[in-house]
Amino acid sequence: MKKITDYRKLLGVTKDTELKELKTIYRNFMKDWHPDKFADDHEKKVEAEEKSKTLIEAYHFLVSISPETQALALPVYMQTTTTSIISDISYKQQTLEITFADGSVYEYFDVPKNTYVKLVNADSPGRFARRHIFHEFVYRNVTKQTTS
Repeated sequence: MKKITDYRKLLGVTKDTELKELKTIYRNFMKDWHPDKFADDHEKKVEAEEKSKTLIEAYHFLVSISPETQALALPVYMQTTTTSIISDISYKQQTLEITFADGSVYEYFDVPKNTYVKLVNADSPGRFARRHIFHEFVYRNVTKQTTS
């Protein structure tokens, strides 16, 4: 996906970069681009604010799809994808968003349009997703599960 590639390029990391190294790289960028560093130059300060927002967004996104983060969240992900029914599906620019009845929302990246069409037209979207989506695409949790 272009977003993943762009964020990795921005921070100068690969898909194999570990979280600890990603955090160090991010912090070094933030030291260089912190808006307070440019207090005397309004133009540079505005540029630094925009750059720091982009860096923060890239860092948080890459952390959310990292193998380490996904390994920690795997039990909850498995629980959701195996026991909770799909309550809503949306698709935009090869990003599939699935909302589950338990309140969890996951984004799946680089999903071909024909896979989305097959999901929507499947007799059992849950079964189709378990077989062809849940463990086939890079994903991230975009909304935490609600606990009562």
